[in-house]
Amino acid sequence: MKKILGITVLAAFIGGAAAIGGYKLFERNQTGNTISEKQNLYFANNPLKVTSAGAADFTQAAAAVAPGVVHIKTTYSTSGKSEGSSSPFDMMEDFFGGGGRQMQRQPRAASGSGVIISQDGYIVTNNHVVENAEKVEVVLTDRRKVEAKVIGRDPNTDLALIKVNATGLPVVKMGNSDNVQVGEWVLAVGFPLDLQTTVTAGIVSAKNRSIGIIGREQQGNEITEEEYREYQRTGKRPERPANTSIESFIQTDAAINPGNSGGALVNANGELVGINSAIASQSGYNQGYGFAIPVNLARKIVDDFMKYGSVKRGYIGVNFVPLSGDEKPEGIKTSEVSGLYVNDVVAKGAAEAAGLKSGDVIKKVDGIVINDSPDLQERVGRLNPGDKVKLTVLRDGALKDYTVTLKGEASINPNANTAATKSAEVSKLGATFVPATPAQKSKLGINSGVVVTSVTTGKAFDNIGVEKGLIITKVNGQPVNSVTDVQKALPQTRNGMVYMSGVTGQGTFNFSFPAQ
Repeated sequence: MKKILGITVLAAFIGGAAAIGGYKLFERNQTGNTISEKQNLYFANNPLKVTSAGAADFTQAAAAVAPGVVHIKTTYSTSGKSEGSSSPFDMMEDFFGGGGRQMQRQPRAASGSGVIISQDGYIVTNNHVVENAEKVEVVLTDRRKVEAKVIGRDPNTDLALIKVNATGLPVVKMGNSDNVQVGEWVLAVGFPLDLQTTVTAGIVSAKNRSIGIIGREQQGNEITEEEYREYQRTGKRPERPANTSIESFIQTDAAINPGNSGGALVNANGELVGINSAIASQSGYNQGYGFAIPVNLARKIVDDFMKYGSVKRGYIGVNFVPLSGDEKPEGIKTSEVSGLYVNDVVAKGAAEAAGLKSGDVIKKVDGIVINDSPDLQERVGRLNPGDKVKLTVLRDGALKDYTVTLKGEASINPNANTAATKSAEVSKLGATFVPATPAQKSKLGINSGVVVTSVTTGKAFDNIGVEKGLIITKVNGQPVNSVTDVQKALPQTRNGMVYMSGVTGQGTFNFSFPAQ
């Protein structure tokens, strides 16, 4: 009897210890390390109670999503803009509610939307909603106002991750944007025109759209005719920063207006399939075409910000031209009317290492047929350096598979490492530079210039609204053609102020700020 009792007590003790240990293990892991883990844990305990019977009734989806979409209000320090000026830093200001030109030295304010993706306060929005903001304030559905911290921004996809110090927040469930179909019903949820939560309905009218809005600041880096002839003669590739923007938008006719930017595009089941980002409009208001960033791309960007603090993007290392039935550009020697024609392979890049050559036609990526650049860019944009991707290539009339191991940005941008190492030399500006190329100088009609390749949040350039891609021609009246020139010219201030001249495709301008 005593023996039985002892065994019973021992079994109870072991069972209790196992239960406590299991609970502690669950407790330790319940917060999750990535957005996918956080979402899985949240919706395991909070199932999304939405059903779609195929009819156009979105009441359940709207009710499930609206609490997790927030109003984002931003304020900016004075930028020295003048009434009626054409500042190069206003590219998307009017879209999300900037309100047009401001009088000189007046504080600026703007607004947009954001989507809560975890209970502990992570919110995804657009980069252009929070870029250069001095203060980011989030208005929750219950009208609470909470200041947010910017965790990371990615101009290449126009995505940003911010965080508020709050818990127990309603979460919008991430769906699978690969499953989105043309003709499918979707809802756009946000805060258009500074109104309260607004839901509009429409269909997906197209996928994999590229409209050229994200890569606009990287334009002007095209190879000129003279450079191309020189390349043919010598084989030396013109050096310039690569265009690393990724556009593969979901197009919808759900009404999207200024203020919707950064809000949710959800399917009829209440699942997030895109982050609303842009509109195609002659007036600046809805005319039937809105564009959203696929959530599968957003998930990768968000997870990188949470894990690394920055985006770790892999590159194939090819320059290509999408093929069509139209007349082909000079130099393209193929009768194919679909796929991506490789007109250049980056030296020492991932594609070259895998065996790709100029003249190849990329027909598939990981078995999926591709016809245009967004088909390839969005899929590769979800991957990291070191990841492998299978490309099906047409060469000499035969299809062949190549396994490409992606490389980092330094493999496609010869100035990436140089710019990073020189950033400390101009730390007071909070910017890195590379010399402007002869082609850039010729195109803009300038004799000197350095290109801003990065801007650090909270430093001088960021505070006055200078963005990547701007060409600085003079510092304190001195022409600059290198980082060294900038460094030498900086101390030559007048009345404690630093004076600079710059140029973009929109024209020349001057600005100044206090010396530090």
